[in-house]
Amino acid sequence: MARVAELAGVSSTTVSHVLNDTRTVNGPTKAAVLAAVAATGYRRNALARSLATSQTMTLGMASTPVSNAYFSELVRSVEAAASEAGYALLIADTHDEPARELAVVQQLIDRRVDGVLLAPSAHAHDAVSLLESAEVPTVLLDRFADADLDQVAPENHDATALLTEHLADAGHVRVAMVTGREGLHSTIERLAGYRDAVARRGLDRDPALVISGGSEVETAERAARTLFTAGDRPTAVVVGNNAMTIGVMKTLRTLDLTIPGDVALVCYDDFEWADFVEPRLTTIAQDVLATGSRAVQMMIERLTDPERPTRRERIAPRLMHRTSCGCTG
Repeated sequence: MARVAELAGVSSTTVSHVLNDTRTVNGPTKAAVLAAVAATGYRRNALARSLATSQTMTLGMASTPVSNAYFSELVRSVEAAASEAGYALLIADTHDEPARELAVVQQLIDRRVDGVLLAPSAHAHDAVSLLESAEVPTVLLDRFADADLDQVAPENHDATALLTEHLADAGHVRVAMVTGREGLHSTIERLAGYRDAVARRGLDRDPALVISGGSEVETAERAARTLFTAGDRPTAVVVGNNAMTIGVMKTLRTLDLTIPGDVALVCYDDFEWADFVEPRLTTIAQDVLATGSRAVQMMIERLTDPERPTRRERIAPRLMHRTSCGCTG
């Protein structure tokens, strides 16, 4: 910085004001400083700046595996919004395991991130308690948790009820549901939406029609085999997320059951190839861009005003009506 100031014929303080935009500097002086910066190849020391300001301009994001298409897209939307706001993003994979989740949250805190965006696991109490006790600005995204923190997630209950009632409208009475990992708020809410629709429309309430797919392809494969090899198999199925949809479809193919001829299928979560397979999948599409953008916006608002009341917000998804439900899409 001293060399830049010497070349520009100004003080080091003026150089700092130009680079950090902390005070208005007249045009010719600013141009001289920027020319000196270019000539010397000077780059600001981010670590030194963070020590001086107590800000690293870095956010941490901890979520379930980014190999899941939905969460990969969510990470991209968060990174884009963070970058636009001037923040770098550190990404940590929790594997949806509480111990791993606690460890990566601690690592993000140790790296002095300005705030943490967390997609909480089913048992996120320890990680959430750590964030609260460390007084780290936090936003929970995609899934709610029982905590007094800013939170943003898609609407789950009504959307899943809509899928179930859509199958009822098509004449199905024996409608099954493959649910996600137990304990997740999204799993609880989607199952509640399904059950409310079943009760409202007088559908079969056989407990055997609800089975856990664990939010994973392989577990959902096994669950679907249980469902569709029983004596009185369902004529339609609601699947709780995109990974499980793949598992259910693999099992139906193995059993030589066609979609929608033998089994009508709808699912929560849209994904890139849902409109390209045959039949085209009827899904609930989350607004991932809006969820990621709003999470970052809530974080910046929290950083700007730490005393503001916490908020819980829902992002509305939409029905993508195609042909796997047995209707003309």
